[in-house]
Amino acid sequence: MATQMFEGRGHAAVYQKYRFAPGKELQQTILSYLQEKKAIPAELVVDVGCGSGQGTHFLGEHFKKVVGTDISEAQIQEAKDTPCLPNISYLVCPAEELPFQDASVDVLTSFTAAHWFDIGKFMQEAERVLRPGGCVAISTYTVDMSLRYRDCSEQLTKIFRECWDKILEYSHSRLKYVLENYKEIFEALPFPDKKRITDIYDQIPMTVEGVVGYLESASPYQTFKKNDPKAATSLLQETEKRMLETMGVSSRETPVEFWVRHVCVLGCK
Repeated sequence: MATQMFEGRGHAAVYQKYRFAPGKELQQTILSYLQEKKAIPAELVVDVGCGSGQGTHFLGEHFKKVVGTDISEAQIQEAKDTPCLPNISYLVCPAEELPFQDASVDVLTSFTAAHWFDIGKFMQEAERVLRPGGCVAISTYTVDMSLRYRDCSEQLTKIFRECWDKILEYSHSRLKYVLENYKEIFEALPFPDKKRITDIYDQIPMTVEGVVGYLESASPYQTFKKNDPKAATSLLQETEKRMLETMGVSSRETPVEFWVRHVCVLGCK
C-alpha cells in the first residue's frame, strides 16, 4: 500500500498554498508525447496521488474528463475546496486500488507522488485500467533546486540548500526513488514502448515567502517539526532572514526565480 505522509489538515493546507503546478517545460514534454502517441484527444485522464490538485488543474485545461485521486482525505478536501474547471473531479482511493474498469482510462499521470506508491501494485493497476494505446506520464522534480535573483543567485542558492540539506536529514527512505531519477520506477513500467527524460528544467515564479513555504510543505520538514518543533521553526525563520539580507530587501513578497529539474517517465501500452 502507498506510504501515507500528507494526512493532517494543517499539512494539506500548507501543501495546497505553496506547492506549485507542473512547469511549462514539463507540461510541453507530456503533451508532445501524448500527441506523438495519438493519445490526444483523450476521454478520461486519471491523475494518481493528486494531492491538492496542482497537476490535475493543468490536465483539466487539455482533456475532456479528469479525475484526481489520492489516499489522503485531507488532501482531497483541499483539492475540492479549490476552484477548478467543471470537467475535474476528485476521489479518495489508494494508488494501488483504482476504482476504474479494465481498459477504461486513456491517460494515467502522477506528479511528484509515485515514489510513495507500492510500485509493483501500482504498475499492475496501470496495466489493468489503461486502454490499448493508452499512455502514462509519471514525473517528479528532484532535490537539486536553485534560486536566482540579480547578482546574488549563487549565495541565495547556497542558503537555500543549507536549509534543504538539513531538512532532508529527516527524509523517508522512499526518497531514494527521486535521488535515482525514477530509474527503478521506469524499469518497473510494464510497457516496452517507454522512455525516461531526466533533464527537464523549469523556472517557477516564486516569492521569498513561497520558497520558505515550499520548504515547510515538504514531508521531511513535517517529520523534523514533529521531532523538534522549535528547531524546525527556527531553521525556516533564520533561512528567510538570511535570504532577505542577502537580497538586500525587506519584503517576503519579493519575487525570485525558483529553478527545478524534472524527471519524467513516459510509456504507451
